[in-house]
This record gives sequence, structure tokens and C-alpha cells, in this order.
Amino acid sequence: MSHFIQLHLLTSYPPANLNRDDLGRPKTAIMGGAKRLRVSSQSLKRTWRTSALFEEALGQHRGQRTKRVGLEAEKRLLEKGVKEKEARAWATEIAKVFGDVAKGELATSQLVHIGPEEQTAVDALVETLAAENRAPEKADLELLRHKPAAADIALFGRMLAAVPEYNVEAACQVAHAITVHAAEVEDDYFTAVDDLNTGDEHRGAAHVGEAGFAAGLFYSYICIDRQQLIDNLNGDAELAERAIAALVEAAVRTSPKGKQNSFGSRAHASYVLAEKGDQQPRSLSVAFLRPVVGQDQAGEAIDQLEAQVNAFDGAYGAGADRRYIVSAMPGYQGPKFEGEVVTGNLDGLIEFLKADW
Repeated sequence: MSHFIQLHLLTSYPPANLNRDDLGRPKTAIMGGAKRLRVSSQSLKRTWRTSALFEEALGQHRGQRTKRVGLEAEKRLLEKGVKEKEARAWATEIAKVFGDVAKGELATSQLVHIGPEEQTAVDALVETLAAENRAPEKADLELLRHKPAAADIALFGRMLAAVPEYNVEAACQVAHAITVHAAEVEDDYFTAVDDLNTGDEHRGAAHVGEAGFAAGLFYSYICIDRQQLIDNLNGDAELAERAIAALVEAAVRTSPKGKQNSFGSRAHASYVLAEKGDQQPRSLSVAFLRPVVGQDQAGEAIDQLEAQVNAFDGAYGAGADRRYIVSAMPGYQGPKFEGEVVTGNLDGLIEFLKADW
């Protein structure tokens, strides 16, 4: 079984504002002396794990990130007829299991990633407390699990500062996506017209505003430690396989939700290089230290990425046992590097990743 799976994606977005900074403008980064557009790994991971594709593939094996465990517990206790004072106190004890809770508050101070069986345990405890009209005991509050059966927690990990023994080491590392070329954020000046203004008295716009946007071809890198993933899922190799397939499909077919109603910037990956093997993982972002220039950005980006594969392989030995390429670029002539490589479509890629299970 291959230890590591690495995915290298090139995805082109038209004018968009996929991931905003503190000023509401597209995020950026300086790389190779040039400004690039950037989409944070946090944005990408949330896009994938909350996608319909992820939900359909994994069903109940998904967690939820929330501060509201205590608030929801209090709400259900009140609905079951528990007095307000007791409901508040009991729900506070439940919330404290998952994190620090400020005095007089019910929400945890940090977002907590909760597995499905942990939420089930909370729900069952609420039912018990309401039925028996009593406060929770110490044994009742053993609600956390060391390895929840949630694929997103197993992939992306979780940190519980208050109870670090229940932390989960992430089996998947996701880089911030950056454009392979230099890019600048532009401003969209827009106006809105009042439909009921006839113009007889006032001909000006009802609203004037500005919004930042930019377009670019992004390089994304994902590394999955397959053995860590199986361990995180208590040895459930079948669930790990489904999680990998769901992640891959979501990564190549879904887009961050930022400003989608304004820009309609849905996109699929134009090029995917998948690698698997036991070799030490490495990103190929160095291929774009020198920004891509010219009008055939996608073609040049693919050439630079594949040239970097050759360069790394020549310097350090083969970086993977086997490789698979999915290209949606018209006229793509096939890979320009040595070693075992197959080209095909998304279904073939998923089968390729399953091949040595």
C-alpha cells in the first residue's frame, strides 16, 4: 500500500473574490518577488468538507465545527420542560467538556470539531438528564472520543486546547493555493438603481460601491498520509478509501463560495497530477518561483510543473512510484517526464488511487 498520495492541481478562475482579507479584497501573497493571488487552505478545506459531493459520499461520517454545543443542549433541555436555571447549569457542564466557556456564557471560546458519535452522546445525555431531572455526573460527561469516525476530522485533524489528549493528527496537508503568474487586485465600481425612481426629481443612483476582484490560474497542492488516515479512522480502510475519493472529487470539481452570486466563478481543475508512493512528499510550487508570462498561461504552467518533476526526479530519485494525469486542456500532448504515468479522466484517477488497497 502506498504511504503517500500527492495531488497537484491547476485551476483557472475568471474575475472573482473567492477568499477575502480583512478589507474584503482577494487575499494575496508575495512569491518569487511577484504578487500572487491566494486562497487559504482553511477556505479550501471548508469548501471541500461542506460540499454536496462530500456529503453524498460520506453521509453520517462527517463532523461539524461549532461553538454552540452548550447552546443547543440548553435549547433541547428547555424544550423538554427543564427549568431555565437547571437547563443553563447542566448545559454549561456539557459545553465545558469541549472547551473553555466564559463565565455567564454557553458558547465555547473556540470552534470545536465534533464527531457524529460525540454529538450522539450529547443528545443521549440531554435525553437522560431531562427524563431523570438531574444534573450530569462525572461519568455522564465522558463524551469525547479519541478517534471519532468522522472522515473530515481524520483528514484535517482537530485541536482541543482544553483536552489535548483528544486531539487528532491531520492525515491531509493542504497548501494555500497561489497563482502561477503575477496578479493584481482590481476594483469594480458599481451602482444600483432604485426601480421606483422615475427620474423626474432625482436621476442619481440609489447606491454606489466598490468591490475588489481578480482573475488567475492557481496551483494547489494536497498531500494525504494514507496510513495516518486509516489509523485516525480506527483501521477502517473502506471508510478511508471513500474519504480519499470524496476529497479528490471535491478538490477538482468544487470552488470556494466567496462572492459566487456576484461573479459566478465556478471552475473545475484544468490539470491534475496525482502521485503515490512511499517517497518523502514535496510540493511543486517551486516550478512557479519565476512567474508564468505570456498568453498561454495554462500550457506554460503545465510545462513548468512537469519540468520541475523531471528536475526533482533527476536530483533526488523518483518522487513517486506511479503517477496519473487528468487534463481538461485541449491539445495536451501528454506528460514530459519519465517513469510510470497514466492519463485518463476523474473516474480513472479515483480507481488509480484505490488500486493498491
